[in-house]
Amino acid sequence: MSKKKPAPESPDLAPPIQDDLFGALPPVSATGGSEPSTPLFPKKETDPDGHGGVGPLRDLIDANFLQFASYSICNRAIPTVEDGLKPVQRRILHSLWEKDDGSFIKVANIVGHTMQYHPHGDASIGEALVNLVNRRYLIQGQGNYGNIFTGAPAAAPRYIECRLTELARHEIFNKKTTTYMPSYDGRNKEPVLLPSKLPLLLMLGVKGIAVGLATDILPHNFIELLEAEIAILQKKPFQIYPDFQTGALMDVSEYNDGVGKIKMRAVIEPVDKNKVMIKEIPYGQTTDSLIDNIEDVIKRKKVPVRQITDLTAKTVAIELTLTTGATQEKAIQALYAFTSCETSVSSNPVVLYQNRPRVMSVSEILKANTEQLLSLLQRELEIRQKELDDAFHAKTLEQIFIEERIYKRIEEKTTYEAVQQAVIDGFKPFKSRLRREITLDDVEQLLQIKIRRISRYDINKSREEIEAILKEEAEVAANLKGLKSYAIRYLKGLIKKYKDEYPRLTQIVSGFTQIEVRDLTASELTIRYDKEGGYIGYEVRGGDELFKCSSLDKLLVVWGDGRYKMIPPPGKFFVDKHMLECRIFSRELLFTAVYTEPHYGFTYIKRFKFGGCIQNKEYALAPEKSKMLLFAEGTPETLFVKYKPAKGQRIHQQIFTPGDVLEKGVGAKGIQMTSKEIARLAVKKPAWWDDSEASPKGLLS
Repeated sequence: MSKKKPAPESPDLAPPIQDDLFGALPPVSATGGSEPSTPLFPKKETDPDGHGGVGPLRDLIDANFLQFASYSICNRAIPTVEDGLKPVQRRILHSLWEKDDGSFIKVANIVGHTMQYHPHGDASIGEALVNLVNRRYLIQGQGNYGNIFTGAPAAAPRYIECRLTELARHEIFNKKTTTYMPSYDGRNKEPVLLPSKLPLLLMLGVKGIAVGLATDILPHNFIELLEAEIAILQKKPFQIYPDFQTGALMDVSEYNDGVGKIKMRAVIEPVDKNKVMIKEIPYGQTTDSLIDNIEDVIKRKKVPVRQITDLTAKTVAIELTLTTGATQEKAIQALYAFTSCETSVSSNPVVLYQNRPRVMSVSEILKANTEQLLSLLQRELEIRQKELDDAFHAKTLEQIFIEERIYKRIEEKTTYEAVQQAVIDGFKPFKSRLRREITLDDVEQLLQIKIRRISRYDINKSREEIEAILKEEAEVAANLKGLKSYAIRYLKGLIKKYKDEYPRLTQIVSGFTQIEVRDLTASELTIRYDKEGGYIGYEVRGGDELFKCSSLDKLLVVWGDGRYKMIPPPGKFFVDKHMLECRIFSRELLFTAVYTEPHYGFTYIKRFKFGGCIQNKEYALAPEKSKMLLFAEGTPETLFVKYKPAKGQRIHQQIFTPGDVLEKGVGAKGIQMTSKEIARLAVKKPAWWDDSEASPKGLLS
């Protein structure tokens, strides 16, 4: 079996990487496989219990898993920093460039051509091509490419056409600076990387999932990226933020240079008196998905909307008719609070840089792209400098050969070697006019000149051409010497050319106004109590209205025997006829309770806060089968107590001051008030209180 050859190394365009995720991956061959020099998992000696790590099956799994992981990362899912593309995107663009003649080409033809380089079927190629067209920078489409606002799919590849944009045609291809490698079957050559002078990775954005890692890079504005590159070259501070074709509002306070998240809101504007219009939607949403989400929230009565009309065509237009009595401001706040009109988008920039996966911030990616821009411009200038040098040499040889009539020397020569030597000897007097020695190849080129061309030779035109070469050589040399200034002029030229074509679409907001969801839903539900049936809830028909609450609230239910429970607002919840209290739960509110325990009939008092509770779990604030005589919020100033008559009883009524009781936990035992049986108890002086009778103050300590 023949041994696989590793792929050629990509051009050295950036400094070496130190802080990559997994260290260097093994080199990936042109056919997609990898050639591990060391196993992914080191071999282990056999364990004492006989379960070992040594054996051919383990070696096979190690090698195959490593090949699959490295192939998935490097050849499928993760984009490169150098040209910002995944392999399928690179192969599509290369195929378009090979077929490019300025006219539109059927997508089906491009898909078929790309399959020479991409071994994963036509569906993945067609989907990636449509995605590139919808991102507008590199490929121009003609026909139905779907709708990025509604999520409608594109037509079949045989019905749509495409071609390279002018930007792509001039800025990401150059055969002279491209390194090629064999395709997966060895029949063709494909680029290792495209020599892109544009920061494509940040322009296009990308999502991808590989073995053990995923990437999510948000798209940025093309013009702002170029301006940031100029700032980098000038060593000035810069900051860039995402920009989306769907527009919307964006809070970048947590973007953290691309290693964080952003918050997005739809653009919602009032229309008429009882309508609002959604005109721009957040990134990652479509009008269909957003409408479905709003309809679901309407069913749960979270937003005051009674009708949705989708008027979307070339731009987003979702008209929402509000319910009677709803205000537009409250409706907009509710849409942000409860629907996908406000979303959070995370950024996780995992990339391939010099064939290694690593996490890079947006600034680091852009700085690497700027370094690559300088490197590519330098290489193009050096190549052009060599071409001009060759052109000067050829033009000078031709000028001397014709003007000095050196061709006359070969008329009497009888052998080809003598002819060659005669030409070489003829140039010796003019050696000072040449930049390098004349070679046999030069002689061969001169001997190929036809007599007609010699007879029509224009001396002045030749000298003008040589002067033009010298002038361009001087410009190239100056540009090489001032490479950064040349790069800045290049970037400014792109900005001037494309500024009007690619404006910012997403509006940056310093911070979204916090929406108090509880305020929006404070009166969302009405809790009722049916005493006869023993039910509470917002679905209870009839009964007494207790209070209004939010679906976000928690309710506290207290029974007459001291049991209590924290529950979410129920539709219908059985509490029997012995419910003592139902209210919105608060762990910080102070309560006072008076209860009689069942064993000895003693009465206790305590002050407490409920603190934390587990939802739907039953607790007790008094011993089992106790009888609650009082459950009140806060601390009553005075308790008026009337005792039941008893033989030999001298005190028939008494006053207590609950403020004398120390605050304890809800599960703690209370302070004994009295051993007498209580007939009545009140927090304000009642009608049954006898002022003429002695009423000593009770001790609570």
